Amino acid sequence: MATSESSQTTGEDSYRGASTSRRGFLFRVALLLNLLLLAAFALPIVGYLLSPLRRAAFLKWISLGPATAFPENQTRLAVYKNPFRQPTDGGSADIPCWVRRLTSDSFQVFSTNCSHLGCPVRWFPESELFMCPCHGGTFHADGARASGPPPRGLYVYPSKVENGELWINAGEMPLMTLPKP
Repeated sequence: MATSESSQTTGEDSYRGASTSRRGFLFRVALLLNLLLLAAFALPIVGYLLSPLRRAAFLKWISLGPATAFPENQTRLAVYKNPFRQPTDGGSADIPCWVRRLTSDSFQVFSTNCSHLGCPVRWFPESELFMCPCHGGTFHADGARASGPPPRGLYVYPSKVENGELWINAGEMPLMTLPKP
């Protein structure tokens, strides 16, 4: 009898040590799935909470050139290089913008993208309107929506004049944020 008991306990011990039980395996799989679901819910929340830090990293002040290059009471097209360009970007790294000089040190710098679907708007000095060729959207000289399907005015870049140069705060996609009131 002693031999049968010893063989029985040895068999159970070798079975437990050799592999995981079905119950233990299913527990680990369920735990892994729960951790994956937790990460799927937590990552967007953490990203949202850290977005101000990320946004600040993508905004850069970029010079558009001397302020004297933009005559008073006129709107001119200017081009700047994307601050986050890649070597393969080529000409797509050149980003146009409309610059309107109000007074000696007061500027408005607009995105060239229509706020409806992002088509490039053109400036017509005769009518003092920006017009979108895609769906007929129009914008006043100050970038405010005039008519058509655009839901809001043109995006206005924050700008400043330092040491005689016009600078804009660029780096984010113009259509991703609402214009400042």
